[in-house]
Amino acid sequence: MLGKKRIQEIADTILARSTADQTEVVVVAGEEYLTRFANSTIHQNVAETNAEVRTRVVLGTRVGVAATNNLDGEALAATLESALAIARLQPENPDFKSLPGPQPIPEVSAFSAATADCTPEQRAQGVGAICLQARDAGVVASGALTTSVVELGVTNSLGVSAYLPTTYADINTVVMSDTSAGYASALALDVNDLDFETIGREAVEKCLHSQNPRALDPGEYAVILEPYAVQDFLMMMSYTGLGAVALQEGRSFMAGRIGERIVDDRISIWDDGLDPTGIPMPFDFEGVPKQRVDFFERGVARGVVYDSYRAGKEEGKTSTGHALAAPNAMGPFPLNSFLAPGDTALEEMIASTERGLYVTRFHYTRPVEPRQVVITGMTRDGTFLVENGQIAYPVKNLRFTQSYLEALNHVEAIGNEPHLLSGFGGLLRNSVPALKLGTFSFTGATEF
Repeated sequence: MLGKKRIQEIADTILARSTADQTEVVVVAGEEYLTRFANSTIHQNVAETNAEVRTRVVLGTRVGVAATNNLDGEALAATLESALAIARLQPENPDFKSLPGPQPIPEVSAFSAATADCTPEQRAQGVGAICLQARDAGVVASGALTTSVVELGVTNSLGVSAYLPTTYADINTVVMSDTSAGYASALALDVNDLDFETIGREAVEKCLHSQNPRALDPGEYAVILEPYAVQDFLMMMSYTGLGAVALQEGRSFMAGRIGERIVDDRISIWDDGLDPTGIPMPFDFEGVPKQRVDFFERGVARGVVYDSYRAGKEEGKTSTGHALAAPNAMGPFPLNSFLAPGDTALEEMIASTERGLYVTRFHYTRPVEPRQVVITGMTRDGTFLVENGQIAYPVKNLRFTQSYLEALNHVEAIGNEPHLLSGFGGLLRNSVPALKLGTFSFTGATEF
């Protein structure tokens, strides 16, 4: 770890040299350790240490950004000069108001020494618990376990000075036989909170139970979605419409509908970087403290996330603390989203279903029409027909084309156990329960 003092020294060096009207320095440093396994055997251990310094300068209303991972003085100076040169080539941007000023940042507990100090032997022990179960069952396990330490420092010439050390541990596994697959994953701040025995058992049992799947005709089915599938709702809704860019451009499903009930009144979804049940992140990449943002409150559309630039484009808006590192095409983005759990156990969802599909997760999902969050994708790693309150038999995977908004207007039950999961390459940290939906549109079948 670089440490708070070293990160501040880097920022101060750049700020002292800058001739810009305003200057921002973002330092992201980290150590990531990956243990990858396939055929129920560890085949790769990777350790990566890196640090990126991203300098943003403002000349009038022209903005330039440059980055380096070379921390010596000459490289930092050259990066600053590159940012200044880029800014001079930019046209004036009348929508740009200013970099944000300093605000009090809440204290959070986001660091686990156990995760930071996790050794290859400890990771091998966790992975081994999964691989041994797979071998004993005559199937094969693949996947990866990541433990990571990240430092984020944000400093600007207006007085912003923010620093966060954090950790996370992420495990995912796919267990396969000749005709089936099972999946499990989990995310935690503290690696000791990952139950590798349970994760392995879940994936192995799903693989065994889904062997020799039968073909099933596409059509409209009630669905019971495990949290792995439900997470895709949050990811795709975030991607298509929960940020200010999509709202201001009129392509968000929220556009013109704030204050309306647009999903079932049992659905509440929000983003909260301070919630200790997630992986807290108290400020964004501009050093602005994160606010809780309610997207849906009992089915009613409430709002989207903002950074300082997009807030400046609307009268009376301020940043909600959701800036990504500049420059980026996404604009502000929710990274710590939650879907409120209900009071129904997964077993109860199955028992109450006369006929429907039980889905472990979705795969290769892509937006088709963002205004209604129409998504196409496939089921994967365990899909089953449910009849008369019981799982009848495994079925081959199905392709779906479905409006997630419409689906969330057919909620029949919400699971009582939220799961913390990572998404979009580890950028997102979502807490989601299982869902039972009254109807879901499957438009095609597969051969596996």
